[in-house]
Amino acid sequence: MIPSLDVTHLHFGRIRQCGTIFFLVTIVFAFGSIIQAQQPEEIIRTDTALVQLNVGVVDKQGHAITTLSPNDFKVYEDGVPRPILHFEPTDTPFSLVLLLDMSGSTVNFRQQIQQSALRFLDALGPDDRVAVISFNGKGVHSLVSFSTDRKRIAYAITIAGGAGETFLYDGLKQSLKELSREGKRRKAIVVLTDGLDTEVRKGDRAIISKAADSEISTAIRPEASSQLNSVLSDADGQGVTIFPLALPSGDPKRLPLPDPSITAMYAAARARLQLLADRTGGQLNEVHRLDQLAKLYPQIAAELRTLYSIAYQPPNQAVRDGKWRTIRIEVARVDLVARTKPGYYAR
Repeated sequence: MIPSLDVTHLHFGRIRQCGTIFFLVTIVFAFGSIIQAQQPEEIIRTDTALVQLNVGVVDKQGHAITTLSPNDFKVYEDGVPRPILHFEPTDTPFSLVLLLDMSGSTVNFRQQIQQSALRFLDALGPDDRVAVISFNGKGVHSLVSFSTDRKRIAYAITIAGGAGETFLYDGLKQSLKELSREGKRRKAIVVLTDGLDTEVRKGDRAIISKAADSEISTAIRPEASSQLNSVLSDADGQGVTIFPLALPSGDPKRLPLPDPSITAMYAAARARLQLLADRTGGQLNEVHRLDQLAKLYPQIAAELRTLYSIAYQPPNQAVRDGKWRTIRIEVARVDLVARTKPGYYAR
């Protein structure tokens, strides 16, 4: 019996190659608990020529397997086996934006942030391209464009500073804009933030002001944020994976005065960070202690290094009925974990 790969995250996007538009489906294995598959809320109709999957594999002990070949994988769409047309190993370089929250809420732990970000550079491969962007009360700042020069990148990290308001979603939009110039490389954003975007909070506050006291905790719908959905749409379009590192200053459980309105806004901000990770195939890492940062950055770099890229030709290209297709990946190694979770895309 061939064990199936546990697929826990799925996102939709598109890439352009040789004048033909391909749509990208990224499937990422998460190393934590299994998330139950849910029918996506919106149908994405595609003119798909290829479907590309980013897949991670672990053994029964949870260790990443990075030595597999195309012959070790089988792809099924709606139960029909599909031939693998393109395969990239786990050591394929990527382009990554290191996005740093330099707003007033992070002033007291800048040293930990910068030292941890510098350690992150040590965990990257020599051909990985990194850009550093920060945001603070004066807006978004591109500190260094994509480069493999670790000294330039390290210097950009050390000069990041500022205070004031938080323009998280503007920072994400700028990061995606710069990633769009990186062509067909693998792409990711690692963002360190408390998640409390200034403009989004204004909208949340307006919603709460109209809610009855008994409805405050549920009045905000985090997924309805136009700023969030704009970022998600752009990330889908490029196949960018987002890894939020959620700082303790934004944790709704750590508020000194648990006012219902403030708690609701903090909870909504944290929920949006989770949505960024879930939709793009990343993972939300909550920072409970600042000394965790030194470990979390290398862990994210290592996780990116465990992904294979697999592309296959879907059947019935002439049919575009908007129905969801089920994608299943099987790994032909009996020593791998046999847990199944389907991914979906619509054509």
